[in-house]
Amino acid sequence: MMRPGTHQRLTRIKHGQTGTGSVLECFIWHGPCITLELPAHSPLHPTPMNMKNILRIIAAGVLLACLAAAQAQAWPTKPVRVMVPYPGGGGVDVLARVIAERLTKEWGQAVVVETRAGANTILGTEVVAKSAPDGYNILFTTDATFTINPHLYAKLPYDALRDFQPITLLVSFGQMMVANPSLPANSIPELVELAKRDPGKYSYASYGSGSQSHLATEMLKSKAGIDLVHVPYKGLQTAVTATIAGEVPLTWVGVASGLPQVKAGKIKPLAISGPKRSPLIPDMPTFAEIGYPDVDANVWYGTFVPAGTQKDIVNKIHRDTIRLTQDAEFRQTQVISKGYDWTGAGPEEFAAHIRKELTSRKDVVRISGARAE
Repeated sequence: MMRPGTHQRLTRIKHGQTGTGSVLECFIWHGPCITLELPAHSPLHPTPMNMKNILRIIAAGVLLACLAAAQAQAWPTKPVRVMVPYPGGGGVDVLARVIAERLTKEWGQAVVVETRAGANTILGTEVVAKSAPDGYNILFTTDATFTINPHLYAKLPYDALRDFQPITLLVSFGQMMVANPSLPANSIPELVELAKRDPGKYSYASYGSGSQSHLATEMLKSKAGIDLVHVPYKGLQTAVTATIAGEVPLTWVGVASGLPQVKAGKIKPLAISGPKRSPLIPDMPTFAEIGYPDVDANVWYGTFVPAGTQKDIVNKIHRDTIRLTQDAEFRQTQVISKGYDWTGAGPEEFAAHIRKELTSRKDVVRISGARAE
């Protein structure tokens, strides 16, 4: 068995004995130290007759290691595609384009954002899942792709955990539940009281069955013991527009995108999901503060590549992304002003977060009764 060690100069080939066989160590000039462990019965047990074969094996192993390192160091050598499985112009698309522009300048290769919406992000996600694991196809998407869709669909054309390598968890943000000004409730406790008084009288707009807005409201219904009628719309903006028009009294929206309507008096905020209040509306309480910590409409944006992508390439994408998004201008214009919380978690931490959230949202989807074919 070959094991890489520390980088050393080529000084010797050392043959020694162990209790079960032989150990051969070879120190390579500016390369890894290769340790070859051989069982006593091995046909490659070092003797003058087969030393040439052993050296050939070691040389081949070193060559492969050097080629892999060189490939990662040279990457990228051609344009990189960033797939956003949402319509253009939304929050995830905007952030992807800002980061892509910076990576283009850093890498000296075009980083091109492509939007391919459809089937709750499945269409664009499948393209990346079936692409070569060489780093030239990056998926830039939200939590729905990895922690909601696997519970909504009986079958997906990819495995959310097995077929992807997480790179960077970029930002997360809570959403606020808002109401038409005519609704006779100005807080979640008042809404609960109102709904209990007239079960089934009031409705809410989601931006799609199985969306964060749908799941969060169904969890509120379950925990508070109330009945609100679900009215799914095609997209967040249509749901907000319907609420402003009075077609439905309730919906959800991101703080930054909903703030202009709040200031204009077109909608009123009731509470925000997430662990803390938003600095953009500091007087609005969280659901956790008022006794509903399980009401979760949080969203995150993150990047992925196909599973099997070389680790050095994954680390380079993550490292460069973090370094190029540290400046005050980016944080103010692309994070703080939009109500986002910067995360910046790397591959291992991001993967652990996905596994945890995938488990927790299984019960939420079950409670909601949401299914998709």
